[in-house]
Amino acid sequence: MARILVVEDDANLAQGLRYNLERAGYEVVHAAKGPEGLRLAREATPDLLILDLMLPGLHGFELLARLREGGSRVPVIILTVQDAEVDKIRGFDAGADDYLTKPFGIGELLARIRARLRKEGDPAEVAVAGGVLRLEALVFERGGERVPLTPTEADILRALCRRRGDPVRREELLRSVWGVADLVTRTLDTHVTRLRRKIEPDPAQPRHILTVHGVGYRLVP
Repeated sequence: MARILVVEDDANLAQGLRYNLERAGYEVVHAAKGPEGLRLAREATPDLLILDLMLPGLHGFELLARLREGGSRVPVIILTVQDAEVDKIRGFDAGADDYLTKPFGIGELLARIRARLRKEGDPAEVAVAGGVLRLEALVFERGGERVPLTPTEADILRALCRRRGDPVRREELLRSVWGVADLVTRTLDTHVTRLRRKIEPDPAQPRHILTVHGVGYRLVP
């Protein structure tokens, strides 16, 4: 049974989330304040974190930054009323794997949770960009350097690897990685930009994660 940590200060919403998540078969741990959420994220070994931003004691962005700085790669879904594009980009840059705004549908949230927790029977290693992508270990290794990948970045690479260099449509990537096809494409583009910074010798002139205009992306080993 997967364990989900919900960091949410709205008691009614937290109760509703617990009810629906437990009905879906998940174990739920709850924190109402930022410092408590950070402690439980480190100590309770959750499989996934649902994170509000406007938290008492510690803002969600700061909580996420501290978590990632400490080496945690637990998948994080931000759940917030802050719907500005700049906030979404900041969330992804801080290491979030998904970003969902309130109000939301519980069905969509559950789909995104399933996408984050799903285990794929794909290759564990892929040679690319003069190095090796170790997708299960969530690292890219080249020349003795180990660059950590987020679970979402690894999922994007898995989806691209399945097509063996052929273009993958944006809608297919969104459905495979996030569980929905109507997510704003900026979400995907932001993660691809972060991936290029990690594995491309020159991110401004990518040679391995290529844009296929009007279609999506493809991976060139």
